[in-house]
Amino acid sequence: MPTLADPLTAGLDDEQREAVLAPRGPVCVLAGAGTGKTRTITHRIAQLVAGGHVAANQVLAVTFTQRAAGEMRSRLRALAAAAGTDAAVGSVSALTFHAAAHRQLRYFWPRVVGDTGWQLLDSKFAVVARAASRTRINASTDDVRDLAGEIEWAKASLIGPEEYPAAVAAAGRDIPLDAARVAGVYAAYEALKARGDHVTLLDFDDLLLHTAAAIENDPAVAEEFRDRYRCFVVDEYQDVTPLQQRVLAAWLGDRDDLTVVGDANQTIYSFTGASPRFLLDFSRRFPDATVVRLERDYRSTPQVVSLANQVIAAARGRVAGSKLHLIGQRPPGPVP
Repeated sequence: MPTLADPLTAGLDDEQREAVLAPRGPVCVLAGAGTGKTRTITHRIAQLVAGGHVAANQVLAVTFTQRAAGEMRSRLRALAAAAGTDAAVGSVSALTFHAAAHRQLRYFWPRVVGDTGWQLLDSKFAVVARAASRTRINASTDDVRDLAGEIEWAKASLIGPEEYPAAVAAAGRDIPLDAARVAGVYAAYEALKARGDHVTLLDFDDLLLHTAAAIENDPAVAEEFRDRYRCFVVDEYQDVTPLQQRVLAAWLGDRDDLTVVGDANQTIYSFTGASPRFLLDFSRRFPDATVVRLERDYRSTPQVVSLANQVIAAARGRVAGSKLHLIGQRPPGPVP
């Protein structure tokens, strides 16, 4: 078994090293901008694999973009080569939520649905336009885009057409039409996707919904999936939606081998249903979790970091309780 302490922790600061060497189980890394979070989580994955805690093909690392997933795979391969650790580290599954669900659904669909096929919608625009027409709404191109955005928000928030009017009022969203009419388009859209010719149309949110449902409702599917993946890492956890959290919970089952990385002050996808509450509630869900704060900013000058800290300090509510105080590590520069 490779010796880990040197190659996989060399060059890390104390907090990064703490996160990398944390025991298996729930780990929450609160990482500010420029603090080396990607480096930290790739080293953690490599440490878990090289230490014999988990096989590389049993690790699922989830990112929010394909580019980030590709970067993580490249870093893991480079780290394995440089550290002389198990080359299999480079075969860790690093995927977006949707790519992971797509792969799983293709495998499990025949077992949970049967002979009915499915086709992935690259864009829901045309179907939303038909749904608007079916509900007697003369929608412009911009209206259709806005309606599609509302449907995406609702599905990501686990809100069905019936619940939409009350939910959108509670959220205070600026919507393109009366809430009842949006709900009508939403319902018509879902009906149109069930085409009835032995092919079901699925949008990207449906990939997540059906994957979660398959694992939740079929014990054999759940057992097979959970035997396949035993360790999970989620990047940018502050931008997880309720739907993505449902999928993650289905993946985990009653296990807790989960590492999440995020910063509640960097939530940027709230308009799509993302919420930092899952990051903020992590220690409540996992009382024995290891929590590590990465606050050394290696990217920006102290002047920029100082300005960032002023912005972060203005946070209110629950987010304020998790705010980080960044410490600039670069030489001084001009005042921004």
